[in-house]
Amino acid sequence: MLARIPLLVHLMASEVKTYRALKIITMDGQIPAASHVAVRDGRVLAVGGDELERAYGAADATFVGHVMVPGFVEAHAHASEGMIWKLPYVGFYDRMHPDGQVFRGCSTVDALVARLEQLERALASQDEALFAWGYDSIYFSDKPMRRDLDRVSTSRPVVLFHTSLHLITVNSVALELGGITRDNLVEGVYVDDNGEPNGELAEVAAMFPVLRVVGDPVFDVGYATEDVRRFGRACHRAGITTASDLYSDLEPDVLDTFDAVTREPGFPARIVPALATTRFNLERLRMRLAEISGRGHDRLCLGSVKIVTDGAIAGFSARVRQPYLNGVENGVWYEAPQKIREMIHALHPAGVRLHIHVNGDEASELVLQIFEEVVGESAPHQRHVLEHAQMMDTGQLARAKRLGLVVNFFASHTYYWGDQHRDATVGAEIAARMNPARTALDLGLDVALHSDAPVTPLGPLFCMWCAVNRQTASGRDLGLDQRITPAEALRAVTLAPAIGLGMDDRVGSISPGKHADFTLLDRDPLGVEPMRIRDIRVLGTMLGGTWQPAADPAAGR
Repeated sequence: MLARIPLLVHLMASEVKTYRALKIITMDGQIPAASHVAVRDGRVLAVGGDELERAYGAADATFVGHVMVPGFVEAHAHASEGMIWKLPYVGFYDRMHPDGQVFRGCSTVDALVARLEQLERALASQDEALFAWGYDSIYFSDKPMRRDLDRVSTSRPVVLFHTSLHLITVNSVALELGGITRDNLVEGVYVDDNGEPNGELAEVAAMFPVLRVVGDPVFDVGYATEDVRRFGRACHRAGITTASDLYSDLEPDVLDTFDAVTREPGFPARIVPALATTRFNLERLRMRLAEISGRGHDRLCLGSVKIVTDGAIAGFSARVRQPYLNGVENGVWYEAPQKIREMIHALHPAGVRLHIHVNGDEASELVLQIFEEVVGESAPHQRHVLEHAQMMDTGQLARAKRLGLVVNFFASHTYYWGDQHRDATVGAEIAARMNPARTALDLGLDVALHSDAPVTPLGPLFCMWCAVNRQTASGRDLGLDQRITPAEALRAVTLAPAIGLGMDDRVGSISPGKHADFTLLDRDPLGVEPMRIRDIRVLGTMLGGTWQPAADPAAGR
């Protein structure tokens, strides 16, 4: 094929731009590595070596000396990464704003309370609720509860959104306004040793009574134009050219915002929203899918559906088959199992791509059983994705392979919560095999990795580092037999997530005919020492042939 290229030079040379890099890692099995790529009309025309310069003229030298990989694909994130920064950040770890500012973490109860007291004093109205985000009680041995938030205010509601967004912790005022007492407990209201609500509320049924009264600045607000732009900037900083928004009701105003912003010249990413089932019955869901049909374009890909089955392991609300170490028995169903069954039975035969949140092993078991029912009725013509899938065992993964499913592991969970899972949630044995990428790959599954931003920061290189090294935040090794190679990890943040999104014909590898979506790195992720992968810098991205250098390459770490 390349030998025939010079014959076309007179017809095509003016339309083609050739780029040369120190190394191009293509993720294309036919040409795994190259030095040159030719781009025409925003798509890859050819991949190869010096012969492309002979065919199309001298190569652009912008990338010489650096390493080019396919644009990273973040298959499980949320555009709320751009919206949630409207609230103050009070998480345990330092966190970078999408625009590059670093916010310091609150690593002690006193530091958290002091930060909240400062924020409370700055509120203009005496009636205004204080909201903050990024908090997670599991990092504190004597975890903050209503008693600690009562130190901040006994006159206004104080509401902390946990980093997982599956829980909130509130003060006594908020509990009173929500009518939550020991006499009317619902599933997800956690209590203290005396049987009184301790301020922690897990999942929708428990959170709703409070948020209904004090307001909900996270789940009940749409995305403003600047929110989506901010999400795009966060993606660009991390080297991501295709990103999901894996939980959206896609109300008309939200869809209009997505459509307008993604069409803006220079917007740096393709966005893939998934319609969430939470607020819909089956009839309304079908109507909404029909309403959004045909609204997509190259930078806005629509049509998939998100089903949430359970909660978060670190919040003790994921559905598990064995009780948690603290005695919480099984966690919380986010959606009723019967509704989950109804949705899958209806949507799979209709050809709708499903992304199904399964954190605990009991949730994974339910979904596998349902797919075994429906695949008996219709062939698995859609590559549905099990999202997070953190506690799946070998037998469950083998069944997922037979069913044609993709697994998308929450790789950075090992770092951020590995110590807590070992010591406080599920114990050393289960923690060591959480996010079992090695087992899944050995079984032949397509394996993707994700950050679940804003739960953890967007960062495909960091996800790679986590899956390759399996090290916790304290420096402890955790489940080294589940480590994967750097090459496998790179595929898991490029081609494999593209498969899960149904976009591998367009993105995920540097292959002729696909979008010219590339990420430029200062070092080779397959050549550096594995512990240095997270130190690689993102120098910029190309989307559809348009190059955007990083504003601050050092911040792309």
